[in-house]
Amino acid sequence: MNHRNHRHRNTLAAGVIVAVIAVPLALVIAPPDAVQGQAQRLMYLHVPSAWSAYLCFTLVLLASLWHLIRRTGASRRVARAAAEIGVGLTALTLATGSLWGALTWGTWWAWDARVISTVAMGLVYVVYLSVEGLTPGEQGSRVPAAIGVAGFLTVPVVHFSVLWFRTLHQPPTILAPSVDPPIDPLMLLALATTTLAFTLLTVWAVDTRATALAPEPDRAPEREPAVRAEALR
Repeated sequence: MNHRNHRHRNTLAAGVIVAVIAVPLALVIAPPDAVQGQAQRLMYLHVPSAWSAYLCFTLVLLASLWHLIRRTGASRRVARAAAEIGVGLTALTLATGSLWGALTWGTWWAWDARVISTVAMGLVYVVYLSVEGLTPGEQGSRVPAAIGVAGFLTVPVVHFSVLWFRTLHQPPTILAPSVDPPIDPLMLLALATTTLAFTLLTVWAVDTRATALAPEPDRAPEREPAVRAEALR
C-alpha cells in the first residue's frame, strides 16, 4: 500500500512539473502558426485532451475485458473511473475544438466528420456510465463491461475520420508524409510536453477516482483477535 501511495504521489508530482514546463513552451516559446496565428496555440490543449480521452477509453477497454474474464470489483472501478475522466476530456476536446473552429473556420459548429464522430464517442461512454450506474453490487454484471468493449470501436473511427471521410478538419500533421519537416521543432516540443503532462495527470486522476470508488474496508476482522484475547483473560 505504501509503495502504491508513493507511486501515486510521484505521478502527480511529475505531471505538475511537466505542466509547469509546458505552459511557457505553449504560450511563449513556440512560435505562432504562419496561417492561423495565435489561435493555433489551442492545439496544445485540444490535441492532448483528445489523446488523453483515447487513453482513458483504452483503459476502459482493458478493464472491461478483464471484468468479462474475472468479474472483479477492481476492474469495474478502473473502467468506470476511466470512462468518467474520458468523458470529461472528450468534452474539453469538443470545447477547445469549437473555439478553435470559431477563430479559424468562422463558426462554432460544423457538421464535420471528426466533430460528429467525437460527439458520438462521448455519448457512447455516457451510455456506458448510465448502465454501469444502474448495476448494483461490488462486482456488478457483465453488461456494462460488454458496452465498454464494444464502445472502443468509436475510438479508431474518430481518429481516422479525417482520412476516411471528407472533412474540414486538417489531416494528421506529425505523421504526415512530407519532405519538409511537418511542424516547427519548437511547436513539436511544446505539443509533446503538453501531451506528456496530460498523460501523467490523466493516469493520476483515473487512479484517484478508482480509489475513491472502492468500498470502505471492513475492519471487524482486525478487531476480532483482540476481542478473543480479552475474553480469554
